Amino acid sequence: MERKLIAIDLDGTTLNNQSLITPKTERILKEAQNKGHVVSIATGRPFRMSSHFYQQLQLNSAMVNFNGSLVHKPFQHWDKEREHFINREIAFDLAGNKEKLGIEFVAAENRRSFFVSQLDGVDPNFFGSSTITQSNLLSQLKDNPTSLLIKTKPETLQEVADILHTRYLEVDTKTWGGPHNMLEMTPKGVHKATGLAIIAHDLDIKRENIIAFGDEYNDVEMLDYAGLGVAMLNGSEKAKQVANDVTSLTNDQDGVADYLQKYLKL
Repeated sequence: MERKLIAIDLDGTTLNNQSLITPKTERILKEAQNKGHVVSIATGRPFRMSSHFYQQLQLNSAMVNFNGSLVHKPFQHWDKEREHFINREIAFDLAGNKEKLGIEFVAAENRRSFFVSQLDGVDPNFFGSSTITQSNLLSQLKDNPTSLLIKTKPETLQEVADILHTRYLEVDTKTWGGPHNMLEMTPKGVHKATGLAIIAHDLDIKRENIIAFGDEYNDVEMLDYAGLGVAMLNGSEKAKQVANDVTSLTNDQDGVADYLQKYLKL
């Protein structure tokens, strides 16, 4: 079998419902690497909230963070590294119109830190931190961020997304995987597939030899781009519509590991 590039989303896909990589999934992904395949994480999370999974799987491959806005090789110099940014004025405009737009809070992130529109009602654990201080307020944002996150109510998620699509034409707005009612903004035309294409080209792996696993709207382009796009059984209908296949088990049942074990004959 030719070498495969295996792209794995985290939340709702590789991680179980406790946000962990189970021993079985870890074993299968490591076995795939031992067979010569490349495992690459493609997530909406920042690296500071995905580095432990990268290390758990003992990866040295390039990875995609912020849904494609950051493509890099952690702890290494890589001349193909790419990072995209959003005009910080969008963050300020969103924060200034929170009530009008039906937004609970706005957050701007880069690879080092995060900034939020307010301290009240924001869980620091969501940003991989134990505390949120005045230094994390959006007013302290001096540079253009890599990603913007918008928290809404469950019943207004799609309505807010539709508004933001038309209000900010220079960015793309997608729902974030997992249990949170989050929207994420990335620069227009930047998504997991653009990041995955950079990695595949660097590895000289053809598109037909890319296997991608995902569950949410922010995985759609990646599932469509991969030679074999596999949506999770627990995934959104949109993800399943563009995928070539669907796992027979959910993320909480080691669906990725089960699929790879059979497909790669591990």
